[in-house]
Amino acid sequence: MILNQIEASPTTMFLKKDNRPFLIAGPCSAETEEQVMTIARDLVDADVDLFRAGIWKPRTRPGVFEGRGSVALPWLKRVKEETGLRTTVEVANAKQVDKALAFGIDVLWIGARSSANPFSVQEIADALKGVDIPVMVKNPTNPDLELWIGAIERMQAAGIKQIAAIHRGFSTYAKTMFRNEPYWEIPIELRRRMPQIPLFCDNSHICGNRSELLNVAQYALDLNYDGLMTETHCDPDHALSDAMQQITPATYKLLIDKLDFKREMTDDSDFIEYMDSIRLQIDGIDLEVLNLLSQRMKLSEEIGLHKKHNKISVLQVRRWNEILEKAKMMGRERGLSEGFISNYLSAVHQESIKRQAGLKSEE
Repeated sequence: MILNQIEASPTTMFLKKDNRPFLIAGPCSAETEEQVMTIARDLVDADVDLFRAGIWKPRTRPGVFEGRGSVALPWLKRVKEETGLRTTVEVANAKQVDKALAFGIDVLWIGARSSANPFSVQEIADALKGVDIPVMVKNPTNPDLELWIGAIERMQAAGIKQIAAIHRGFSTYAKTMFRNEPYWEIPIELRRRMPQIPLFCDNSHICGNRSELLNVAQYALDLNYDGLMTETHCDPDHALSDAMQQITPATYKLLIDKLDFKREMTDDSDFIEYMDSIRLQIDGIDLEVLNLLSQRMKLSEEIGLHKKHNKISVLQVRRWNEILEKAKMMGRERGLSEGFISNYLSAVHQESIKRQAGLKSEE
């Protein structure tokens, strides 16, 4: 049986409350006991559901702050005892799992570097067999949906019943406004394939800066994400890790207050009737587009036969550039972005090339 096809109700730990997202906040790293307790106390009245703090920090290069390790676990135990906040830490191997469980950590999360490595995920899964604890799985660093789903499935196979997915963006060579490119289409596809898994947005790691935290958080909620994970620090500018993306608990409260929480559906009959009528029109247009694409591919196959007969190469770069530039211009005139036109036509062009070359399309 394919695990992600098992019928399952949403997990109780991660459910929204009164249409409010599940909120996870706390420092990137637990640096000192005083720092951890200060942040936790300041977050109590922010209605936070889960206090996060990294204690084992997998850093890209050696010689930088890699967390306090198990020394910080008593600090998190104290957070729970004195504030009532439940706690979560990142684990990357069985030894860390055992230590976190021994100190009563409420939720574990698997980081992006670990979820990219099936061996690491399996080691964690084996350590959790027979343990009733919620687990959150961040997307892998590279934009690979199957790796992300595979990590979740390994947790399911270990018997973990309360699982959430965390979208923290994906590493790219190109530098953009984001630290990690969101590639929103990937978590959207994850939600389509695994609708029973709650989906959270780690806006801190997507942004890598404070200025876009609100915009990314709102966009995630507009896409019906179930929650947010945001890094907070009592003195962000002097944080020992990821200083640029952390905010104070006071700023965090302001951010949450500015968010516009959305409902997935409504009982308003007028709204439903109106939406149904618009969706019928969209369905009709989609059918027309599919019919036109089918006709286009038949013409491409005809061109391919003539190219083959006359020993002409399939790829015609000049012709492709002309099509693309002309389409971008016409797209702008119709309110369509160049990025959308490029992505759409590139997919059409690749399919045309396959057909002209006599290759089978991917199923």
